[in-house]
Order: sequence, then structure tokens, then C-alpha cells
Amino acid sequence: MIYQRSSALFVEAKKYIPGGVNSPVRAFKAVGGDPVFVERAKGAYLYDVDGNKLIDYISSWGPLILGHAHEPVINAVIDKARLGTSFGMPTEIETDLAQLAVSMVPNIDKIRFVNSGTEACMSAIRLARGFTAKEKIIKFAGCYHGHSDSFLIQAGSGAVTFGSPNSPGVTKGTAKDTLLAQYNNLDSVRTLIAANKGEIAAVIIEPVAGNMGCIVPSDSFIKGLRKICTEENILLVFDEVMTGFRLGRGGAQEVLGIDADIVAFGKVIGGGLPVGAFASRDEIMAYLAPEGPVYQAGTLSGNPLAMSAGLAMLTELNNRPEIFESLDKKTTYLHNGLASVLSGQGIPHQINRFGSMISVHFTENPVIDFNSSAKGNNEIFRKYFHGMLQEGIYLPPSAFESYFLNDAISYEDLDYTIEALKKIAPGLV
Repeated sequence: MIYQRSSALFVEAKKYIPGGVNSPVRAFKAVGGDPVFVERAKGAYLYDVDGNKLIDYISSWGPLILGHAHEPVINAVIDKARLGTSFGMPTEIETDLAQLAVSMVPNIDKIRFVNSGTEACMSAIRLARGFTAKEKIIKFAGCYHGHSDSFLIQAGSGAVTFGSPNSPGVTKGTAKDTLLAQYNNLDSVRTLIAANKGEIAAVIIEPVAGNMGCIVPSDSFIKGLRKICTEENILLVFDEVMTGFRLGRGGAQEVLGIDADIVAFGKVIGGGLPVGAFASRDEIMAYLAPEGPVYQAGTLSGNPLAMSAGLAMLTELNNRPEIFESLDKKTTYLHNGLASVLSGQGIPHQINRFGSMISVHFTENPVIDFNSSAKGNNEIFRKYFHGMLQEGIYLPPSAFESYFLNDAISYEDLDYTIEALKKIAPGLV
């Protein structure tokens, strides 16, 4: 495939935008080469500025469950835009979307809309601290909760040491209140709690992780985490920016059978437009301004275009629960096809899958946390990514990102993807 126009646009973008992109993963640094610039998209396909057609396996990093330019969503946005794009005042559609979301998700009574997943997670933690009157939080290495200072923390030298900032601009004072545990490792959580007894406000986790590839929690881990948080009076915060309304009507809480204390949403809830939300039960949400003392605000929160897109999306997901079964079957089909090809070529690999999230790791050992994910063969991944791209398959340009299937992808598309891997597999090792 030819990407001359994309490459030229990237050169021009770097003159005016840091790194030429507005989110780092788009720059292709993990895989090399120049990023693909998109012109338009429809259904399962991206169409780039060079005229290439690509089967899309990122779905705008999750929200486009029903495919690109889904007519009910597009029409809802167009109709709403004709009435005005923003007011900074209450609108009825905010309540309509809130009512629907609360009816779909277990264990929440109220929801507050914000403008991004970062905002949602940041606000959820502030609320948790305000409600508990405690300051420290536990997060898990490899889980991404946005770019708020509290979350840009790497592990310290030992299990009970404080983390340290992994981005300039994040203060050591912020880092001291963020403790790092290991995903799928309850003992690491217990050690941190014992060393910081009575000081931890919340544990925040991606219930199915998507930023170190797709990492699935063991049943004992996720249930044990809920039990520990209950026993220690620590709020359990589920970051469902990726999993909410994707893994099922009620998100990860529903499919895993775990009640979180606070839930953060993003992506899907805006039908592809920038939006986020956080939600909890009445007693916790009562601490939020203007009802309570914990301040949170957003001039453009509840934007009518985002609300209309979200309402159209969630209405369809609520009315057509068979979509989740369809996505699961398609993802299973893809999993089996990719695994068959890689095994046939003798290429070491692990494929992790949960619902419509899936990732391929080029390693012999199970991938259960950040450390095991980081041991994947990056050189093979780079060959795999670019080989599939040349065949018209757009995958996440990083080994540390989950794929997100959309239901517009057909079995013909899946077969094409599997055949593409057959073509390139001999050149991967």
C-alpha cells in the first residue's frame, strides 16, 4: 500500500503539533514508520487519505461498538446540532441519558457527565477521597486511567515503597499518595494496605485491563479485591472507560458479578464523541457539588451533541442485547483463526480475550500483568503490525493496547484478516 499523502501530512503536522499528533500512541513510535491519516470511515472500514481501505480493529479505541458512522448516531447528532452545539446550561437530554445509563448499570443511583475518561477517573478519585476523608490510593502497574497527575506513577523499588513520577511535571508530593500494586496479585494489595493502614481511600482498577494488551482478571483476584476493600473500608473504583457498555449492558460489573463503589465511564457513552462520566450510589454522590463539598465542574459537560450520540448508542445497545453475543462470537472466531495460523507456523504467542476485547502477545508465557506483557517480542510485533497494515488490516500500533471489535465487522472480514496473517506469518520469525 502507498502512504505518500499520510507521510506528507505527518511532516506538516509536526511543524505545528508536538510530535505531529494529539495523543502519543498515534505517532507509531512503538512500531516505527509514519502514522496513517484517516479521511473517512463507514461500518467496519477506514478510508485513508491515500485511498486505502482498511478493516478497523480499534473502533476509535472502543466506543464505536456498532461501527463507524452508524446512522442512528449520526442522525441524532445532526438533528441536535441544528438546534445549537453548546449552551453551558441544563438540557433535557442530559437527564434522558442519565436515566438510561442508571437503568442499565448495576449498583449506581446517579451519574455525573464530564468530557473525557481522564476527567471521569480523576473526579472519581477526588470523590472517593472526599467521601472517606483519606488521601492515598492504590492503582495497578500497567493500568491506564488517563493523564491526571495521580495516575502517572511508576512503581517504587519495593512493594511498600512509594511510587515515583514517570512524567516530568508530576510532583513527588502527588506520587507519595499513589501506591502501586500488581494486577492479578492480591498479596501485593494486602502488603500495601498493611503498610498504610487506615490511610487508603480507594483502589482503582481496569476490571478488564486494556492498556497492557487485554489482561483478564482471575476470578479469585477480582472477588478477593472486592472482599479486601469491603473489610478495610476502602472504596473500589472500576475504571470502565473501555469496558462500560462494551462487555455487556451493565459493563464489567455485570459480566464479572462484582459491585464497584464508584464507576468511571467514557468512550461508548458518547457514541464516539468526547465524553466521560462517573457514577455511584446515592450516599457517595451526595458528596458531590453542588449538593456536597467535593467540587467538580465542566463548562461544556453534558454537551448536547455528545449526549445525543450517547443516547442513540445506549438506546440501541439496551434494546438489542444480542449485539454483545454477536461481538463475543466474532471475537472468539478471530481468536481461534489467529491462534491456528500462529501455532501452525510455530510462532510463540499468547492471545488474551474477553468479550469483544482481544490482544496478541508474542511470548511463550501467559500474560497476566504488566511484567509478563512487557516480555513480549517487540520486533515480531512490529513486523506483524506492518505486515497486517500492508494487507489492509488496521491494528493498534502498540503491543500494549487491546483490539476492540465492532459489530459491523463481518465474518468475511474476519476470514480476510486470518488469511492476511497466513500470508505474512512466514516472515515474522
